[in-house]
Amino acid sequence: MKKIVFLPFLLLSLILTQCSKDDPATEPTPDLKAANLLATGASANDILANDTYSTMVIEAVYNPGFRPTALAMADFVSFLEDRTFKTDISVVYREIPSEGVETFSIQQAADLEADVRTLYNEDATIAIYIYFSDTNSEGDDPENELVTLGASYRNTSMIIYEKTIKSLAAQSSSISEADIEAATLMHEFGHLFGLVDLGTPQVNQHEDPIAPNHCVIDNCLMLAEIQFGGGMMGMLQSLSAKG
Repeated sequence: MKKIVFLPFLLLSLILTQCSKDDPATEPTPDLKAANLLATGASANDILANDTYSTMVIEAVYNPGFRPTALAMADFVSFLEDRTFKTDISVVYREIPSEGVETFSIQQAADLEADVRTLYNEDATIAIYIYFSDTNSEGDDPENELVTLGASYRNTSMIIYEKTIKSLAAQSSSISEADIEAATLMHEFGHLFGLVDLGTPQVNQHEDPIAPNHCVIDNCLMLAEIQFGGGMMGMLQSLSAKG
């Protein structure tokens, strides 16, 4: 899980301090679903290359009122097009009813996915599932300003805590909802790419010894700390260029 600290200053910092190594419990599944129920980072090559899967479809599931912004999703798809060899990347949006709870755990996210996910790897298409939730993370610690914006919990699955993103964006006049969404999506997808040392071996040693599966190189997408300030879009472009 990606824990994120929010510091309420003009220069905001979202600090990803921890990644969960606990994969949700899974029951035996038909072969159709098995390829999408592996550990985070296990499908890095399938996501990047086009020898097995030449196209990608993203199933974006969201609760009423929590659909991701068009701008963030356009930036996200462009980010993927620039970094993979897929000949086509499409997004399928689908609204689902709210679970009616305030917080959501990774296990609950996995259980919901089993009920609502409809797209799995098929033929030459790899399927990615992203749930944009109307909840906060179960592990949030508001008193210490520790919140979670997203978590990649399987090889093709992630949850984005859209309620938390909206709340953070509402507290700033300089950072938009789309800015935070895009940064969160790109960072979390970096873990699906197998970064850092999460299924994809490091070419050069750059893993943060304090924050596992994050890097210590300036302007790296997978830094444990991402700063949002006046030059937000320049920062995003710099971060994504290092992906």
